[in-house]
Amino acid sequence: MDKFVINGPNKIKGLVNVSGSKNAALPILAATLLFDKPVEIKNLPNVKDIETMLNLLKSLGSKIIISNDKKSVKIINSKKIKTYASYSLVKTMRAGILVLGPLVSKYKKATVSMPGGCNLGTRPINFHLNALKKMNMSYKIKKGYVHAFVKTKLNGKKIKFPKISVGATENLIIASTLSNGVTVLKNCAIEPEVKDLVNFLNLAGANLNWIGKRTLQIKGVNNLKSISYSIIGDRIETGTWCVLAALSEGKLKIKGFNPKLIQTELNLLKKIGTKIKCNNHEIEIKGSKNIKNINLTTKEYPSFPTDMQAQFMVLLCKANGRSIIKENIFENRFMHVAELRRLGAKIRIKDNKAIIEGNAKFEGAELMSSDLRASVALVLAAIVSNGESTINRIYHLDRGYEKLEYKLKSIGVDIKRVS
Repeated sequence: MDKFVINGPNKIKGLVNVSGSKNAALPILAATLLFDKPVEIKNLPNVKDIETMLNLLKSLGSKIIISNDKKSVKIINSKKIKTYASYSLVKTMRAGILVLGPLVSKYKKATVSMPGGCNLGTRPINFHLNALKKMNMSYKIKKGYVHAFVKTKLNGKKIKFPKISVGATENLIIASTLSNGVTVLKNCAIEPEVKDLVNFLNLAGANLNWIGKRTLQIKGVNNLKSISYSIIGDRIETGTWCVLAALSEGKLKIKGFNPKLIQTELNLLKKIGTKIKCNNHEIEIKGSKNIKNINLTTKEYPSFPTDMQAQFMVLLCKANGRSIIKENIFENRFMHVAELRRLGAKIRIKDNKAIIEGNAKFEGAELMSSDLRASVALVLAAIVSNGESTINRIYHLDRGYEKLEYKLKSIGVDIKRVS
């Protein structure tokens, strides 16, 4: 099993190009099941979750032609798409459940394994199932699989999600695209990745309109046309580079992402003393010697994202004074705390709050990854620690960060991958 060995502290300087968004690409890839004609998806990140999703589409009968640089893919669906998504492919990632909507919508049936991914809490799929049931899908859960079918076609309905859910919003958007009549989805997630999915489908001839901040109206169409579409840049990767510059007194130029999509994170970084200049698809960021303490609460977009909580926690370990992070999204999202303590962090957990004392002096240590974002937080901490750190189980990182060690080396990090 691969691990990273990092010698710190490192001086961070240079240019980083942001990869395509994994979390935007996954639902868009699932949505390609709606097409009879070829679709080209560009700016794909070369990460494990994308590979898994492409393998899942292949297992369902799609023909996948990957470009030499693995940045774009052409998908041609066969006349006979299979409707069985196996546990072996869905178990490693949450997004596997996103094939349920398009399969039921276009092929009237689906047998899909219950999903896997990072162990962050319960994250049930009942919002997906209850909403699809309202559109006249019938289902049973047997031996870890959802067995779903619809007699004629999914029917448009007014659906209000009881809680904001990115996955349920995406699944229902995809399922409603080819349905009968009009669907109105209320209390939708409005993350940039959800908006990217809507843009993709509209470009292909779907009829989706935002009629309120969190309300989407979908008029069903009969088919979609062949298109080529480029995925947005990855906002969590962008945020991670911003935190690294702030944490290490670094100076970075970050390209390939629209800064307007991470205003909350950039404003917080400015608040703690980081200097930031933004252009169209470029961020220039310079870390400060004195990091100010702040309090944070994770919430749905456009508020502070749970996927940036672990990275900001590392940053606040170096702040002058006490900070508090309140985690409102996932119940198991503080698994990195024990590992940060091994480096010298002073953090207490009380219910869903992390109380961070600040002014920590990190000393290199052996560390263990627990999930994707926790893993990258440990990498950030190791970069500013004195001495050598080893980070085990980095397969979590390979799921979501493209060529991480190469990008880190290019901006001054002493890092090597050991098999």
